Amino acid sequence: MGLKDNFMLREIAGTWVVVPIGQRVIDFNGLINLSETGAFIWSRLSQGESPEDILLDIVENYDVDKETAARDLGEFLAELKEAGIYE
Repeated sequence: MGLKDNFMLREIAGTWVVVPIGQRVIDFNGLINLSETGAFIWSRLSQGESPEDILLDIVENYDVDKETAARDLGEFLAELKEAGIYE
């Protein structure tokens, strides 16, 4: 499982966005806006980290309990899957 190729995370004017590049521009029209936490998760996914390791990173770096972080991470990954970006 992981992020599909040809998507890039960029910070533009203080906003985190994911943009398609290369051949993905044809298949995926648009941008995805991410919160700081979403960008944090995206960067970990792009480095090949597992959801379990990312969950531990979130709990360590943000003021959130493990149960809430697990639920929110699951919802975020589900949204990426629905958008066809994560498998």
